[in-house]
This record gives sequence, C-alpha cells and structure tokens, in this order.
Amino acid sequence: MKKYLITGISGFVGINFIEHLNNVPGNTAVVGIDIVEPTIDFKSFTNVDFSFKQIDLRDKDRLCKAIYDFAPDYILHLASYSSVTGSWKSPGASFQNNVNTFLNLVEAIRSVGLKCRLISVGTSEEYGKVDIRDLPLSEDHLLNPSSPFGIARFSQELVAKLYAEVYGLDIIMTRSFNHIGVGMNHENSVASFARQLVGIRQTRLHELLVTGDIGIVRDFIDVQDVTRAYDMLFANGRKGQIYNVCTGCGISLHNIIQMMCEILELEITVKENRKLLRPKDNPVIIGNNSKIKTEINWTNEVPIESSIRDLLEYYQSQKKTSAGKATRLVKR
Repeated sequence: MKKYLITGISGFVGINFIEHLNNVPGNTAVVGIDIVEPTIDFKSFTNVDFSFKQIDLRDKDRLCKAIYDFAPDYILHLASYSSVTGSWKSPGASFQNNVNTFLNLVEAIRSVGLKCRLISVGTSEEYGKVDIRDLPLSEDHLLNPSSPFGIARFSQELVAKLYAEVYGLDIIMTRSFNHIGVGMNHENSVASFARQLVGIRQTRLHELLVTGDIGIVRDFIDVQDVTRAYDMLFANGRKGQIYNVCTGCGISLHNIIQMMCEILELEITVKENRKLLRPKDNPVIIGNNSKIKTEINWTNEVPIESSIRDLLEYYQSQKKTSAGKATRLVKR
C-alpha cells in the first residue's frame, strides 16, 4: 500500500488530490496535516485509508513525530500562505508560512532519515513581470518575482534545490499556474466573479460586477489536471527537477467574465474598485508545458469552458440550498 502525507490537506488542492487517489485503482493510506480540519468526510472514500493530524508546520517537534510515525512514501507539500494580495498586507506571514514551514519539513525528513519523494509546490508568481516576447515561459527563464508571495515561493524553491543537491533528498519542484475548479477560495478573482454573477442572475437586484484589474492574462488550469500532474510526477518525475504545471494558453479575466455572462445569459456593467488593485502586478503570465509533457507524458485535458461551467453550477447549487450550506459537487 502506498503511503502519502499531504500538508495543507484542508485546502482546495489537498481535497481534490485525495479525490483523485480515491478514483485510482488500488488502496492508499493518507495522513493529512493542516491547522484546520477538512470540511468533507473522507470516511466515504473506498480506496483511501485517511487520518487527519492537526499540526502547525511551525511546530517542528510535532511535525517530526508525525513523519517518523507514518513513514510516508510520498509527501505532497501544499501548505502555504497562498494569497498574493494578502502577502502585500502581511509579507512577514507570507515568508514565515512558506519558507520557514518548508524548511521545517525538509529538516524533519532529513533528521529521521526518511527515504521518500517530496513534491515542493511552487507558483507561476515566481516568474514576475516578463517581456511578452519571452512567452510562453519555460522552466529555465530567469525568475524575477514581483510580490512578497512570489519572493517567498522562490525562496522555498531555493531551499528545495539546496536540500536535493547537498543532502540528497528526493525532491521535485513545480511552478504551478493559476488553478481553477470547484472548491477554490471565494476570495480568488475567478471564484468571486462566479459567485457575484450567480447572485446577480438570481436576484436581479443590480447588474454591477465589482472587480480589480480584469485586463491581466493568466494561464488557468483545472485542478483535476493539477492533481493528476502531481500523481504522475510522484511516479515518473526526475529528482531535483522543476516542472511548469500549466496549459500553455492564456486568457484575460475580462474574457472569463464574458464567458460566464454568456453561460448565465447576463448583461452586466463592470466597475473597477481601485482598492482591489495590487501595488505591483504581472500583466501576462503564460507557461510552457513542454517539459512535463515530454518527460512524464502528462497533458492538460479539462477545457476552461468546462471548469467555468462547473464553478457556476456549484454556486448555483449553493444559492438553492435553504440552509446556506451546499453539498459539495465532485466530478467522478
């Protein structure tokens, strides 16, 4: 039986990764770590033996004991302070909850002498502001992060490379581009648009959508493609290597709003709120996924139109529940 330890289990990707494992033939054992309990019941999963440990990764002793007791074959490190906007408000928290927690994790692995494979999840924000002539961005492109969050994740990547090279830890690094799908944080721009537009369609009280900068272009990838990429990297990725997890295509937030309005049959007015603008942002980020396609035979399969429809259907289902607490929709 394969054993996985997943940090940040209660987050968007953690929950989706276990759902992925549950749909893969064979049984797996999973220990999930987070500071808050997951919101779904993993006991209903038939192929995953799941247990949860409420641990703050800044607590080195408890983290070390959990790793020693479970002795996982694979560790997926998802725990992070992942808000770009939030990192501008609290850069110290961004560094502490990205770099320091990851350092505690690799030190725990090293101190107990565990032989396992670790995926250190990074971000496209590490690339920073780039020249449009350099798009799509490959893994060897010079990094120039332009937010506290991007700098923190770049620092995490440097720590990962150091521990792979000096101590021989089996670490694979990703630069994962913008995820999209059911369960994403409500504060994410795409989720916020979906929720606002569903509310507008159902109440018709107003037809005004409040946004930040919707001219920015991002490479959005469905969370199901992301979790499948991580599983395939565990199996076939190369130690010490960095992989973009992306589609290779970009779309503006403006076009995403248009797509949502077409699906919902809405005509709306967009109003930019300057309070939602970041002090510094990257106009366009699009990745090159040739490396991950070539080396592990992965490719993205879920079109963005499908991701957006799923998201809108989820928020519509939430609106219909009388108690205000929707049943989670999971694609099987």
